[in-house]
Amino acid sequence: MELCYQLPVLPLDRPVPKHVLSRRGAISFSSSSSLFGAPDPRQLSQRRGAISYDSSDQTALYIRMLDVRVRSQVGFEPDRRGSHPYLGVDFRTLHSRAESAGSIPARRIRRLFSFQRHLLSSRLLRGAPHLNTLHILDEDYCGQAKCMLEKVGTWNFDIFLFDRLTNGNSLVFLTFHLLNQYGLIELFQLDMVKVRQFLVLVQEDYRNQNPYHNAVHAADVTQAMHCYLREPKLAQSLTSFDILLGLLAAATHDLDHPGVNQPFLIKTNHYLAALYRNTSVLENHHWRSAVGLLRETDLFSHLPAEDSLGIERQLGSLILATDISRQNEYLSRFRTHLDENSLCLGHSSHRHFSLQMALKCADICNPCRPWELSKQWSEKVTEEFFHQGDIEKKHKLEISPLCDSEANTIASVQIGFMTYVVEPLFAEWARFSDTRLSQTMLGHLGLNKASWSAMEPEASGSSEEGESEPTRATEEPSSRALSQGSQES
Repeated sequence: MELCYQLPVLPLDRPVPKHVLSRRGAISFSSSSSLFGAPDPRQLSQRRGAISYDSSDQTALYIRMLDVRVRSQVGFEPDRRGSHPYLGVDFRTLHSRAESAGSIPARRIRRLFSFQRHLLSSRLLRGAPHLNTLHILDEDYCGQAKCMLEKVGTWNFDIFLFDRLTNGNSLVFLTFHLLNQYGLIELFQLDMVKVRQFLVLVQEDYRNQNPYHNAVHAADVTQAMHCYLREPKLAQSLTSFDILLGLLAAATHDLDHPGVNQPFLIKTNHYLAALYRNTSVLENHHWRSAVGLLRETDLFSHLPAEDSLGIERQLGSLILATDISRQNEYLSRFRTHLDENSLCLGHSSHRHFSLQMALKCADICNPCRPWELSKQWSEKVTEEFFHQGDIEKKHKLEISPLCDSEANTIASVQIGFMTYVVEPLFAEWARFSDTRLSQTMLGHLGLNKASWSAMEPEASGSSEEGESEPTRATEEPSSRALSQGSQES
């Protein structure tokens, strides 16, 4: 089946195009704010479904809806002693709609529906025959998603399209496919039901109300990690165990991200900051959350206890490496290895360090993607920055660097991030792995930076002062970009 990149997105109030009706298949849809009257898409309950039909029988119409509503109550938890009043805000509701209390917990609803929804897809990925003869729901869309997975190793892989084709389940489909493609499920004798359950729980524990730090970002990082694992220098040296760790770390590296950065948690005396003593607060939380899901699903329960604990420890080492505040530490060590030609991938410790660097690159590779993809990510991460700044203004807190929408633009934020964080890292990665992919990433990075630079005079030109704050923001020391970069990583 040939992949169709012009798949129509059909709101409920539009007629179905004839070229769609001419084939046997399904129309998948999701609600929009214009249809349901929500003023802000972030306040909209997630509603997805599909209509399937048989063109030979115009009277046969099958409809299924999946309606999952976030029923959390926005408000404050009981005050904690010594905490800032903002401490009690439930971060899961920062981008969501408030609804009445007393309903069934949304977490349980989402997990129940998601696990049931993916039982069928797991059979399809294993090549099992489809028992239902009805052409229902997303089968055509899943078929196109499977076609996309045939090119999952290409750098221009459109994760946004893939997420639409999988009905918002890109992380589950992509990670499961990669684990199967590398032969890791069979090699480590993993229970496929447990693997599927684990991935569903991981996906559901990402807060998709976040504009940037959500399950789609995790899927994008996992796809980038796969591209790096296929690079000759790593592909010839990494063991299957290394690959398993790399994929799991990529999928879980931002698990349960609250949508605000570490300095925000610290200055509001959030309990996570106290728990991890203001050190790699978010990364420690992501790691511990991942370990909790591994134990909840008993994914590695069949392995000796020592091996299972070893996986958890090394998984933590990889995730903790994504702390952008330690960027210079890792980059300096990486540069020293390259200068002295002392990186020996025959040693397990050196292989693990190369995985750490690969994950760091995958985590912030958005500026190195083609412009159409990179621009979307830039807009999403800046929206999350500015949303944090709005919260800080509302509660009369000091506004974090680059979070003030009145003093910064998307262009100025991205130019600074590319200059001080992305370029130095990917320049060293190109020294380590001098391949066509590395040169392609550096090429996209240069073009994207030039595109944002071209937009910056337009943004600042509206001011009569000419050389305004956004322009000067890109000239500040790299420490400022690193402190704020922790929110983007």
